[in-house]
Amino acid sequence: MVRTRTAQPRILIRLFALLAVLLAALTAPAHRAHAAAPFKVLAFYDGTYDAAHISFVHEANAWFPQQAAANGFSYTATNDWNQLNTANLANYQVVMFLDNYPQTAAQRSAFQTYMNNGGGWMGFHVSAYNDQTPSDWSWYHETFLGTGTFQSNSWGPTSETLKIEDPNHPATAGLPSTITSSVSEWYSWQHDLRQNPAIDILASMDQSTFPIGTDPNQTWYSGYYPIVWTNHNYKMIYNNFGHNAMDYATNTTLSSTFASAQQNQLLLQGLRWLGGQSGPVTPPPAGATGPIHGFGGKCVDVASASSANGTAVQLYDCNGSAAQSWTVASGGTLKALGKCLDVAAAGTANGSKVQLYDCNGTGSQVWQPGSGGSLVNPQSGKCLDATGNTSANGTKLQIWSCTGSANQSWTLPS
Repeated sequence: MVRTRTAQPRILIRLFALLAVLLAALTAPAHRAHAAAPFKVLAFYDGTYDAAHISFVHEANAWFPQQAAANGFSYTATNDWNQLNTANLANYQVVMFLDNYPQTAAQRSAFQTYMNNGGGWMGFHVSAYNDQTPSDWSWYHETFLGTGTFQSNSWGPTSETLKIEDPNHPATAGLPSTITSSVSEWYSWQHDLRQNPAIDILASMDQSTFPIGTDPNQTWYSGYYPIVWTNHNYKMIYNNFGHNAMDYATNTTLSSTFASAQQNQLLLQGLRWLGGQSGPVTPPPAGATGPIHGFGGKCVDVASASSANGTAVQLYDCNGSAAQSWTVASGGTLKALGKCLDVAAAGTANGSKVQLYDCNGTGSQVWQPGSGGSLVNPQSGKCLDATGNTSANGTKLQIWSCTGSANQSWTLPS
């Protein structure tokens, strides 16, 4: 009898322990699935004022969709600002302003309510611009952004060294103490954000980067200039970049906002934080040298191993030659024979030829890994493509609308 009474509690204990294990197993996958669920981004833009801003909008609307799958989000863009309403915003975790901010009372009220209720926001460059005194929207410019009115801008657009001010923020994870920005025009503001306890400055102009600008009358020679910041009272990040260099006479884009791998890492990690994701983004590989494998098992090859500007780039049997040895640079460029993979004449149309050319830092030489193994030129929003969907030796490369097909899939050296 004693042995029987002692055995019963032991059996019950074991049953309870087994039940606890089963419950943990059942609940754990649901928790993991919830954490990995993609978040939804809704981007607003005008795309009608200043060719440099329009160029950025086109780039952003090509680049973010290419980054979406790898970074856990979906991206929808619209120029209909009336979609900034409470019912629609309930479907999205992050809102972006690419080149403006809400102009009607209804839009402003919906956005303010969205932010007060924990929504996420990311803004770029001119989305903070305001030269009216007093501000036409005090909550936005004073309370939310903390900037007050626009004070001045540097000119012309330049790439600068940025100091990471808060290395402990999820947006700056894994970044060195200074990073190189992409080319932009830069704004300064009425208020010193360092004096605002609600503002957390993530990146600013490093003192080593002065002077800033190329026009002596609009060059900054000293001072403190915040570039990326957040507000402790809201789930937001503002980025003081998004203005490409332009040849205004020919409406030709001369730089890319997404040309800096380190700035892109800051951008994507910030976006993931806003969307409730965690963990650093692995930047595109930099410094690796080797062949780029493509359609039909062929390699990206410089025709006749010539380093002359304008030499065609093609598919060819992999042979280990210098004409097939490409270096992945941190700025998003791909280099062989001392030159860069380049879209001829800064083309953006389907069928624009891809060639070898002197490295010049323009958007026509920037390539970003996209979905399905694609290589995207953000300036055009098009993908590197093997002409005619063929892998025959000598098949020329071009840019074409991204289709996800095999002739647009590439494997970079690692």
